[in-house]
Amino acid sequence: MIIHSETEMLDFGKKYAEALEIPAVIELIGDVGAGKTTFVRGLAQGLGISEPLSSPSFTISRFYQGEKSALTHYDFYRLEDPGLMAEDLADAIEDDNNVTVIEWGQSIADILPEGHKIIEIKYIDENTREITER
Repeated sequence: MIIHSETEMLDFGKKYAEALEIPAVIELIGDVGAGKTTFVRGLAQGLGISEPLSSPSFTISRFYQGEKSALTHYDFYRLEDPGLMAEDLADAIEDDNNVTVIEWGQSIADILPEGHKIIEIKYIDENTREITER
């Protein structure tokens, strides 16, 4: 799928949330600036989360409660060893009313459940992204 704008990425996230079975675990793959957080903002809107969503790059995780479910958003970019965050992640994954989204998940790959959703976002140019779902 090709996305041509930030608005289209937000819409993709909203529609993805509408079709999502909860609980869910989503791993996002993509370079810095590819649009991962923009996708998660749309996902949050689709889950009925009204508060502003920001990247967890410096806090590692952020939790949001929505009308349809909760959303826990992790960013392991700065962590080579997740330590205690791995336990927090395991709890989020086991929550039956939670959508867990993970960016830069290489360090916790062994914790992710088999069959979790993977969305890869490739930067094509300033306005264009290619999305592949696995």
